[in-house]
Amino acid sequence: MNVGITCQHQGKDGFFTVCWSKLQKADRHTIARSVPAVGGIYEIYWMDDHNHLRLLTVGNARYGGLRSEIRRLTDPSLVENPEVVQILNEKTIWFRYAPCDSIADMADVVWFFRKTYFPENPGVSHSGRFTRIFIKEWAPDQVRWID
Repeated sequence: MNVGITCQHQGKDGFFTVCWSKLQKADRHTIARSVPAVGGIYEIYWMDDHNHLRLLTVGNARYGGLRSEIRRLTDPSLVENPEVVQILNEKTIWFRYAPCDSIADMADVVWFFRKTYFPENPGVSHSGRFTRIFIKEWAPDQVRWID
């Protein structure tokens, strides 16, 4: 299955399929070598002491592309939040992404994930195109949050 986001709609319902890249350890060489400089969505995780992935952030990248945004968010010298810097310095960081060239599709998918993960404050808006949004995830390493 190709990595990326597809959208189909029926009336005011949007049906998205998100095909994630494989989870990878975040370091500048891996990011530079494997992440495309295109738009898309990403998730960044840290590994806790019990070998469980903990979500650090989910978002989208448009202008600078996935490569530069993931690099910026995983480099402790580029992050200003002291709590995040501590996590980046002390924990193993992982990331995955799904390319997408539609700003509206990215907005809807990121809103859905953030509304699911942080229901009290998703912090982003959807595109307004759909009354209901449905997501199906595919991940090569079986890390899925929406079933």
